[in-house]
Parts: sequence; C-alpha cells; structure tokens
Amino acid sequence: MNQSFYIGAVGAQQQLQRLNVHGDNIANVNTNGFKANRAHFAALLYQDHRGVEEELPMGVGANLLMTSTDFSQGGPADTGRTLDYYIDGAGFFGVVDLATGQVTFTRNGAFYLSELVRETEEVDEEGEPIMESVYCLGDGTGRFVLSRQGGLIEVDDPAEELPVGIFDYSNYNGMEQVLDTGYLPVDKNGDLWLGTGKPVQGYLERSNADLAEELSKVIESQRAYGMALKMVQTSDEIETTINNLRG
Repeated sequence: MNQSFYIGAVGAQQQLQRLNVHGDNIANVNTNGFKANRAHFAALLYQDHRGVEEELPMGVGANLLMTSTDFSQGGPADTGRTLDYYIDGAGFFGVVDLATGQVTFTRNGAFYLSELVRETEEVDEEGEPIMESVYCLGDGTGRFVLSRQGGLIEVDDPAEELPVGIFDYSNYNGMEQVLDTGYLPVDKNGDLWLGTGKPVQGYLERSNADLAEELSKVIESQRAYGMALKMVQTSDEIETTINNLRG
C-alpha cells in the first residue's frame, strides 16, 4: 500500500493526542497555579537503520515526541483571603502527606485550616499519652503546608502572615505532574533548596494558560487532522483505482 496512507493515518492519530493536550489546558484556564503543557513533534525514521542486534524499523510521518510544562509565572489575583498565598518569583509551596511522607510541590496557594490530632508528652492515669488537637495550614486535601524550616505551620491567628516555605530546584525538566497543579521531582531536577520567591498574602496565582493561544492551537490541530484524513481517503482511492486497472 502507498506509504502516504500510513503517513496520513499516523498524523491523524497524533493530532488527536495534541488536541488532548490543549483541551486539558483550556479546561484548566481558571485553575489557580496551573501550568500549561506544550506538545512537541518529531519526524519518524524514513529508512531502516542497523542496530546492535537487529535493524531499527522505519516509521512514517511524525509523532508526538513529548509534552513539556511551561513553568512561567501566572498573574496575581487579589482574593483578600488571609489564607491565600501567591509566590512573587521562582519556587513552589511544599505540601506533605503525613500518611505517606510524600512531599508535593505546587504554585497553588489556596490554603485552609486543617485539624491535626497528635500525642503530647503528658499521660493520663492509665499511662496513655494525652492527645491534643491543633490547627495547621493545609491545602484542603489532607496534606499540610511546609514552613521555611520544613515543619508544619500551626495557626493561632489566620490573619497573621505565616512562615510559609518557598522551595525550588535548579531544573524543572521532567517533573511529574500529579492532579492538576502538583508536581513531584525526579533525579535530574537536582537538589532541593530554598526558593528566592516571596510569599504574598491575600493573592493567588492565575493559570498561565492563554485561552486565545490554546484555541488557535485547537483549530490548527483540527485542520491538520482533517488534512491527514483527506490524505488517507485519497491514498485509498488511488489504491482502488490501481486494483481496478489490474482487474
């Protein structure tokens, strides 16, 4: 079969994946702290290449090689809420899951008061530790916000500016996205260090996804998808004509 048939089929399937990337960006255009993803394409091999043990087979067309995250800073939104924080500069908030010990990094500073029940050094008449309830700064999903020293932040007066920690990495490439606004580091991100950004109370960071740009990318992908299907249709018609002539 004509190679153009496979080029068109691969192209159509890859444009669907690209649409998913930009569709997710559009869905999160109003999500605080969201970072838009970008699609990167690469041409497939057009001839077989000899490998160590066997030949590497050729491909046709182009494929979605990878997606990357745009970590550029979004604009501030004035909420007037004392538990909202915006990072002016580089860095992330750190939130920890006490059950697993996993620390997730995010630019979404919409925080809440979370109750934490813990043991005290005092014991009751039966020798059991006395429990106490304190309120700490959390993200509303059961995780707690880390302070500059890496501990939990106990809140006595929510109106006061809290010692919210800002943490950073020298390289963001390859950070694993969890949920919509959380990120987990990988080995190549390097060591964790205190960020240079400053927490600003009463503000949140808007999504950096630009709706106009994302819609233009969607239209571009739809047009490319239609052209790829037209290529498939034309290739099929050519093959049908050739088969009829042979008959």
